[in-house]
Parts: sequence; structure tokens; C-alpha cells
Amino acid sequence: MGTDINGLHHVGIVVREMAAAIETYRRLGFTVAPPAYPTLPAAPGAPALPVGAANTHIYLRRNFVELVTVVRDGQPVPGEAKLIPINVPDDKLPGLLAAVRGAAANLTACLDRFQGMHILIFDSPDIDRAAARLDTAGVAHGGVHAIQRPIETARGTRMVPARYLEISDDEAGAPPGRLPEGRLGVAENAAVEERQPEHANGAIDLIGCTLCVPDGALPDVKRRYETYLGRTAHHDGPTATFDLDDAIVTLVAASALPDLLPHERPPALPAFVGYTVAVHDIAQTEHHLRAADVPHIKPRAGEIVVPASAALGATIAFRPATD
Repeated sequence: MGTDINGLHHVGIVVREMAAAIETYRRLGFTVAPPAYPTLPAAPGAPALPVGAANTHIYLRRNFVELVTVVRDGQPVPGEAKLIPINVPDDKLPGLLAAVRGAAANLTACLDRFQGMHILIFDSPDIDRAAARLDTAGVAHGGVHAIQRPIETARGTRMVPARYLEISDDEAGAPPGRLPEGRLGVAENAAVEERQPEHANGAIDLIGCTLCVPDGALPDVKRRYETYLGRTAHHDGPTATFDLDDAIVTLVAASALPDLLPHERPPALPAFVGYTVAVHDIAQTEHHLRAADVPHIKPRAGEIVVPASAALGATIAFRPATD
């Protein structure tokens, strides 16, 4: 459609304990990379120790799922973890430590609400155009930042350029980069051919996510996301959906959530309550989940849903790929 947002870049699950989270996701049939733990000294000359936040990615064809946790003093680091030293001049160390601890505080605030999905980043082919559109619409954001992110290629892990922005809501009083429902942003990746790992559950792509809101808030949240995405939602009673070309974003009123995701209740409001993954073969997915004794239901033909209680606080819906 030629818009500046055309899919999902990644979703992030904030977890209390990384090793247990990785074990859960491997049982679900995902190939999970070893987690990365950044290290910094607490003062010049001190030994570098894990600090801030640690994460790992479940790489898919065009996007990924992130597992992220707060690094706490004295907490065991998984044996397979990769320690990532951050080199910084002594005079810059206090400022960087403050920033890292601020990010960890934001994640702690997420966990204080619930363990689950707190991060949604949209994919953009042109983030500068997306930023300009948001500026014109009066949407607060922190500007476009350049970073390096790890990807898996045929020659191993590489660091490649990526650019991102985070949307803010100054009126709601949320911290910078945070909205009432969590962290929301837009990212653009450099064009690099990635190697998609094989997943035992047949996962291919991240193709959807669901945000649950208070019943009376749906019209306002719908308008807010129409502004963020530059698209008009399809509104059908207690739900509103956005077609992002490569993914669907669903907003649902809390009273209607059980109709969409049977037996589920939002852990808080508003909250990202789940995401959708395309798979090669839904029969392969079901076979793996049965063999691993993972609870699941089939609420609609051709769809399998793992409940939030079995997937770190966010439902996972598996659907056959259409391309």
C-alpha cells in the first residue's frame, strides 16, 4: 500500500527469570539463541559485571520475538549466556550506568504490572518518513536513533545497522518511550539476507498481535493507533483491526477478550495479551505441542492457541502461512 509502516518488527516478552523463560520457549518448539548479558564496571578499574537488561531473540523470517529480563545483583547468569563487554571511557561511565539502570527500572515497572508482553515495535521501510508523519500528527517520540543489532546469517552472527524510534505519551504521564500499554516504537533494518533457524513448531513469521483495553476506551485507543499507523481501522463492535500488509493488529475491549481468546483474562488494562505466528504446517505445530505436553486449544478452524499461562503471560496463536 506504500505506507511507512507495513508489518511487525518484533514483540518483546519481559520475564522474571531468563533461564526458565528460554526453557519454556524451547518446549514450545522455538529455537532460542543464547542470551546476551551486557557487562560494565560499577566504577573505573572495577571488574565488569552483568548490568541493566539481558535479552535473547527467537529469529523468524522477517521479524523476531524478544525475551528480556532485568539483571539483578547476585542473580545467576545462564551457563550458555554470552557476556557482552561495553567499552566506555571512564568519564562517560557514570552517564552510561545511569542510562542502563534507567532502562532496567522501566523493565522492573513492567514486571510490577505482570510478566508478559510489554513491547511492540512496528516495521518500516522508511523510518524518516514515518517520523515526519508522526511529527505532523503531533505524536511525541524520541527521534530516530541508530544502533547495531545481531542477526543470524549463513556465516554466523553479524551485527548490522538498524534505526528506531520510540513513541511517547506526554499527556498520560508515562516515562519517555512508554505508553500506558507498554513500549511502542518503529524500526527500520538494513537490507541483509538473514538465515532463519528451523523451529520444531514450524514457525515462520510474526503476523499479528492483540491489545486489550477497557471497554469504554476502545474508540480513543483506536483513534490513537490510527494516528500512529497512518491507517484506518476496521471497527466491528468490541474489536478494531489494522491490516499492516504483512500483519494484523487487533484491539479488543476487555469484555470481548474471551470471545477472541477463550478463557483468557487481561492481567492489567490496557495490556498486550498475545501475538500470532505463521507456521509451515499446522499439523506439525500440533504434533510438537502434543509431544511436548504443552496446553493448547483450537478456537477456530486452522488455528491453535497456547494460553498465556503456558507461555510467560502472553498467548501464542499459530496459523498456517498464506505465502
